Amino acid sequence: MPSSDFPMSLSLEEAQQRVVAVCKSRTPAIDTVPLQATVGRVLAEHALAAGDMPALDNSAMDGFAVRGEDLPNDGEARFQIVETLLAGHDTRHVLGAGQCMRIMTGARMPNGADTVVIKERVRVEANFAIIGSGERMGSNVRPRGEEMRAGQLAVECGQRIRPTHASLLASLGMDRVRVFGKPRVSIISTGDELVMPGQPCSGAQIYNSNGFGLGALIGGADARLNRVDGSTDGLPFRHVPDDREQLRRALLNAARTSDVVITSGGVSAGEADHLPGLVRELGRVHFWKVRLRPGMPFLFGEIEGTLLFCLPGNPVSSLVTFQILVRPALRALQGDRDIHPRWLNARLIEPVRKQHQRTEMLRGCLESGEDGTLKVRVSGRQGSAMISGMLAADVLVEFPESAQTLDAGQVVRVFPIQHD
Repeated sequence: MPSSDFPMSLSLEEAQQRVVAVCKSRTPAIDTVPLQATVGRVLAEHALAAGDMPALDNSAMDGFAVRGEDLPNDGEARFQIVETLLAGHDTRHVLGAGQCMRIMTGARMPNGADTVVIKERVRVEANFAIIGSGERMGSNVRPRGEEMRAGQLAVECGQRIRPTHASLLASLGMDRVRVFGKPRVSIISTGDELVMPGQPCSGAQIYNSNGFGLGALIGGADARLNRVDGSTDGLPFRHVPDDREQLRRALLNAARTSDVVITSGGVSAGEADHLPGLVRELGRVHFWKVRLRPGMPFLFGEIEGTLLFCLPGNPVSSLVTFQILVRPALRALQGDRDIHPRWLNARLIEPVRKQHQRTEMLRGCLESGEDGTLKVRVSGRQGSAMISGMLAADVLVEFPESAQTLDAGQVVRVFPIQHD
């Protein structure tokens, strides 16, 4: 390919920043969906409390509602039980001196009452509740607005909705919610050497694993998998051989029907690596190559306004670059405020070394020390073609670009691998 007019060989940090900056500049679509369909989606507007929560003073326990001023300082006091109040029901009775009501958790506090004595601390004789000393005025009552006041921010725009958020939104009375749209993602795997599982595989060929792995990860990144024309029925991707014209048509077709296209393979500098030249010809290359191992020949660009992530063909390289470069991009495209992976700190159990000047993402397993601190052991299978090494790991261990040796006991950053 002729000399480049785009950045090359970026640091991992700079590559991440450029990807996120481009994705954040896009305006995501907005969908209005039923509350039950919101989990995993990103809230597109602030959710505010329409009223006080709770709306009225209510009982926090099953027991007896009384006037706090009637509680005995010593000995016992007898309270006439005038009514039983269930949650969801109301009463017009105003509690008088020496009176009480049997009350259930969540029931509205009756007028005149300001205290609930739990049932386990009350003795009932006929129609009277006997309450001893030691009870505190105002106890076991949830006051109006205790959780939040009308107009208060309940859930922030950009929050990815979890089940607890859905529960809170329901408590606000919301049945339909505005969320950012999911980007449509198409996957293209490339390579003459690839054959589909179940088909005859010669000694010069390998089975296509990246298409299936990336297809499964798209749902976990909460994007919408888009079928590429020409893909075999039932497959989440299209396979294209190392033919420049076929790949050109596949890219254009996918770009016209998708928000994001992810390719696997054909992105390095070999004779059959057509993607860098094609992306430059058909659209724009934002950058090519990252000082990263595994995953160096990663390319980020766009064709006809559709974002393009060209991942390396080695399976581990493909999965690693998806985790640390593509997944944050998909989150940014959805307006998610938590874009970047959450790193943890752990101490290395054994020393590790490298010869190159790139950031390396080692596969490792977390352990908990006797003192409660996290420790990490780098697994032995680090080859970029060894999927089993990725499967056996639960974290990626960051080996910084500037370092050549990491000693046992040294604190390193680790990124929990999302296997779904």
